[in-house]
Amino acid sequence: MEEIKPQLIKITFDGIEVEVEPGTTIMQAARKIAEADASQSALVPPAMCYYKPLPTSGGKCRACLVRVAQGSAKDPRPMPKLVPSCITQVQEGMVVENTTNQAVLDTRKSIVEFLLINHPLDCPICDQAGECHLQDFAFEHGSAKTRYEEDRRTFDKIDIGPYVQLHMTRCILCYRCVYTADQITDKRVHGVMNRGDASEISTYIEKAIDNDFSGNVIDVCPVGALTDKTYRFKNRVWFTKPEDAHRDCDKCCGKVTLWYRGEEVIRITARKNTWGEVNDFICNTCRFEKKKTSDWVLEGPTKVKRSSVISTNKYRSDLVKNPDFALKLAESQYKKIDDSREYVTDEEVVRHQSIENNDKANHRSLLAKNN
Repeated sequence: MEEIKPQLIKITFDGIEVEVEPGTTIMQAARKIAEADASQSALVPPAMCYYKPLPTSGGKCRACLVRVAQGSAKDPRPMPKLVPSCITQVQEGMVVENTTNQAVLDTRKSIVEFLLINHPLDCPICDQAGECHLQDFAFEHGSAKTRYEEDRRTFDKIDIGPYVQLHMTRCILCYRCVYTADQITDKRVHGVMNRGDASEISTYIEKAIDNDFSGNVIDVCPVGALTDKTYRFKNRVWFTKPEDAHRDCDKCCGKVTLWYRGEEVIRITARKNTWGEVNDFICNTCRFEKKKTSDWVLEGPTKVKRSSVISTNKYRSDLVKNPDFALKLAESQYKKIDDSREYVTDEEVVRHQSIENNDKANHRSLLAKNN
């Protein structure tokens, strides 16, 4: 019997038409555009709580809000409010505005401000730095200033298992770790306790999370709230080198990423896709107990986006040494300067010019202060 394929739905996202299957969300449609053309990756709405491998996730952080300028071909009226793209399904003829709508960008800046109200400035010491989705979100859409004057809420660090430490002060209540535990264990022992600004991730009467897949809550956490106790303060992620590897495991898929510092494996994580989401959950044996290269079959360097801080000084150095590539990179990323001034080498002239420039700078500063 011939298989009947579902009729595709055509929508317009930031002026780009794309066809997707019924039941697809706006977020997934945007990702489909980026997967077809990597240059369009900036169009994809940010996601702090949505996680594709977790079916019930999404709709919590509001980071992915977009404007639906046309609901569908049958009902072309715009939706009255911004909608979360991660849980809103597409309709035939829908027109979505994301980066092209100023209200969306302004709202996103407010969401960043809200998420950072209680979040500490721990980036200099946080193990998640360099891999933190909140860092990326704040860098792209945030503001360098804060209007918040009240004291931030603080929590003591607690161990919620032999391998996992919870730093609730950094938590943004995305629920990812809760959904992960629901999916991979039969008896979840942690969740969100209390309500309102007193809400927190916690275990039932300080019970430890102790199961063969508990380490996966570390991988799904978008910030540094759940950290690997065996890796804490050992190294910065951009000083390590990730390698794909696998082993025969009777508990999980056995496909991981080994993070090297020199010849030493300092941590092991599950492999992630382009959007920073775990492909397959791994067991604690693979994650915490197999930290020797001899335990694994190496597959080669992990593919890391060139824009990622993890790729700094390690990946595609052969291209950086290529003059043509360097010139193209400089032309695309740096502003051209047309400086026709004479090149001065005389030390006395340079000294006088320096004094003159300093006087001008002080004069401008004084004028700005008086005004």
